[in-house]
Amino acid sequence: MFKILTLNHIAVAGLERLPRDRYEVASEIAHPDAILVRSHDMHRMAIPETVKAVARAGAGVNNVPVAALTRRGIPVFNAPGANANAVKELVLAGLFLAARNICQAWDYARALEGDDEALHRQVEAGKKRFVGFELPGRTLGVVGLGAIGVQVANAAVRLGMEVLGYDPQITIQSAWRLSSKVRQARSMDELVASSDFVTFHVPLTEQTRHMLSRERVGLMREGAVVLNFARPGIVDEEAVLEALDAGRLHAYVCDFPSARNKAHPRVVALPHLGASTREAEENCAVMVVDQLRDYLEHGNIRNAVNFPEVVLPRTEGAVRLGIANANVPNMVGQISTALAQAGLNILDMLNRSKGEVAYTLLDVNREVPPEVVERIRAIDGVLAVRVI
Repeated sequence: MFKILTLNHIAVAGLERLPRDRYEVASEIAHPDAILVRSHDMHRMAIPETVKAVARAGAGVNNVPVAALTRRGIPVFNAPGANANAVKELVLAGLFLAARNICQAWDYARALEGDDEALHRQVEAGKKRFVGFELPGRTLGVVGLGAIGVQVANAAVRLGMEVLGYDPQITIQSAWRLSSKVRQARSMDELVASSDFVTFHVPLTEQTRHMLSRERVGLMREGAVVLNFARPGIVDEEAVLEALDAGRLHAYVCDFPSARNKAHPRVVALPHLGASTREAEENCAVMVVDQLRDYLEHGNIRNAVNFPEVVLPRTEGAVRLGIANANVPNMVGQISTALAQAGLNILDMLNRSKGEVAYTLLDVNREVPPEVVERIRAIDGVLAVRVI
């Protein structure tokens, strides 16, 4: 019986994929084997020694202590692409909100007073303040061409926009899905200088913090629009607000209200609605639960942010070992030697690395004695060992 601790409400569609005869799921549970989380901040949490995996029902993992978990050999799963359509739709809404000054016009209309005739006169007199512009022919710069960025870029092409994309780390899978009409920007500077709208779809890391810097804001076209539905730290908000005040930028549309931006007349700040649809919540829950089950029951790793993808079909009648370790020379050799010394034969094996860590999944011909497991665990650089 696997024990799963939930730190937030997880969509029922996901939880239903955990068979009750094999899984106990609760928001308060002792000695959990895994944790399911959405937005709960785990950084100050004492994570039990029994935890073998953490699954985040969403894309970003800023609320999860990934580095600390990696040192313990614990994979952190997420759901890239599961909420992509929800975010894409909100970004498209942001384009229209900015181009047509919809929020400012709505605020104006709601504040009107008088009878219908008086309202009509005020509308006709005031509507000139909210003249906007149309999207076809305008250039959208998309920073980050993962699951969300590709959908945004393709949708903008269908709206008749010119689209520039920038992502030095674009995957082959994303490249296959991207419209051939999306042009490549050779640098961030080129993208921001050539776009009427710039939208960000990258995780927040030390490399992406203030990716839209004060210097790059200075490169942007007169009247350009910034959209940020990724993470607040990616944009230098102070620089953007100063450019709005100076009339250089037209609007800033984001999913992250702050004390400084929430009342600005040229800012539309939404309360983090990017993935807030029933469909997205269900998609994320189903995706991470399936990945979590595959890891707990078979040792396979798919979509872990801190470990490589390792998927090995089970060998009939075999016993499986999953070993997380530092990516250093002779690790597989030491593991193989420990098994051979115990008379265990390796029937199948797969080893993959990702940065400083690696993961080895192997099937052996019979039960692995506890002393052999401990011998492997004692190898310098081994982070975690599981008999599955």
